[in-house]
Amino acid sequence: MYKSKLMTEDTEAFFNAILSLRTTEECCRFFEDVATIGEVQAMAQRLQVAKLLAQGLKYSDIARQTGASTATISRVSRCLGYGADGYKLVLERME
Repeated sequence: MYKSKLMTEDTEAFFNAILSLRTTEECCRFFEDVATIGEVQAMAQRLQVAKLLAQGLKYSDIARQTGASTATISRVSRCLGYGADGYKLVLERME
């Protein structure tokens, strides 16, 4: 079983709340309430960066396509290589 440094009673309840959502509209409504537009856009951008990194694109091309900073691209790249495999899991399921 995966042991996360994030997991507390509160974060588990939060993740379970997300898992209870059934549609894209429900997700949009929840995240619009729980996060700022900027936070949601930043998470969406990181997912797009992960997708492009997985496709083998160069940092400069990813920065141009997404508007992400090289620091953000580097952070996502580190997560892909040494993280908890969350991006990999999601990207596989999105295929």
